Amino acid sequence: MRLTQNPGDIAAREFAEWILKIGDGELSNSEDETLIEIPHDLLIQPGAHPFNDIVKAAYPDFDTKFNNSKYLEERAILAPTNEVVEDINGYMIDLINADEETYLSADSLCKASSNILDQDVIYPIEFLNSLKFPGIPNHKLRLKVGLPIMLLRNLNQSNGLCNGTRLLVTQLSKWVLEAQIISGTHIGEKVFIPRIVLSPSDSKWPFVLKRRQFPVSICFAMTINKSQGQSLQRVGLYLDRPAFSHGQLYVAVSRVTSKDGLKILIVENDDTDRFHTKNIVYKEIFDNLPKVLDRNEVENCEADISECEMELTEQTTMI
Repeated sequence: MRLTQNPGDIAAREFAEWILKIGDGELSNSEDETLIEIPHDLLIQPGAHPFNDIVKAAYPDFDTKFNNSKYLEERAILAPTNEVVEDINGYMIDLINADEETYLSADSLCKASSNILDQDVIYPIEFLNSLKFPGIPNHKLRLKVGLPIMLLRNLNQSNGLCNGTRLLVTQLSKWVLEAQIISGTHIGEKVFIPRIVLSPSDSKWPFVLKRRQFPVSICFAMTINKSQGQSLQRVGLYLDRPAFSHGQLYVAVSRVTSKDGLKILIVENDDTDRFHTKNIVYKEIFDNLPKVLDRNEVENCEADISECEMELTEQTTMI
């Protein structure tokens, strides 16, 4: 649906069919059902510095256009894990020659979440600062004017401040961020983002962390899961490891609006194989789905309905 294709655009139609086959798990290798070959025209040839290769593919002319909202709005780098995303974002922050502000969170334990005495002694502040959770900003947040950021919480849905909204930092102050929305229905509007208290919804620790921090993350790169719902003109897919969950690869390759906008860098395998990756699809999920009619079946149904309507009209007239 994202592909801007004309009825006569054969290449776009073939690309759309390739994406759907990935989603259905129909491109599997005979020896390994999860292994698929990526078309060579979509691949980036890896060099000595993989981060540099993926940045050049997804963000050409980055040094001159890094603060252009339209340029940032239409592209992103996707990766399977948060760790790699953080490394890529850190690499790209260092490429920008601008004043940097570092914001540290205020971490504490929710006293009502546990009956353990002396929690502050058992879990010192330094330990709490080191913890990282999905969907929660890190203790240390590096920001510069012109950086793209993504909201991690719903702040004001009526004004477009929803979880996943992307913005461009326009001003940094001690207690609030000024930013311009670059995705969604309120593109171009300037908003203010305060620090708020966040807690992880699912944690392995026997306590509840309370972290007061700006609910944002840098989004030059983002995880594949976080990219759901985004429509982008240019996507660089960085695979330092295979996709590890059902439909993850499909989500990544279906974010683009044209085949030319997708580039994939595979660095997960040895040097002799840069063309294959894993596509995890649990086909049993599709077993109980309702049948989807193809175009011919829809046309036949429409013809039957029209015939029934004509018969009913004739009978009504006779009566």
